[in-house]
Amino acid sequence: MISISLCMIVKDEEENIRRALSWGRGRVCEQIVVDTGSTDRTVEIAEEMGAKVYHFQWCDDFAAAKNHAIEQASGEWIAFLDADEYFSE
Repeated sequence: MISISLCMIVKDEEENIRRALSWGRGRVCEQIVVDTGSTDRTVEIAEEMGAKVYHFQWCDDFAAAKNHAIEQASGEWIAFLDADEYFSE
């Protein structure tokens, strides 16, 4: 079986993060959330849902944040989604 790491780069996504992480449970080997400075409950919700949360100081470089997420991932494949995206059943 192929292992897939779900990675998200987020900031202030408390309205979306629960749905974004819900679909992946049982389908991916890990869920990685890289937070770039949220001031809402995004981090708290992600942690409650079992995601691995990492903090990244935003430096106006999405590629740097994405590379940080890749460094944390252990899956053979990596799926990147925005917090307002999810796969349908």
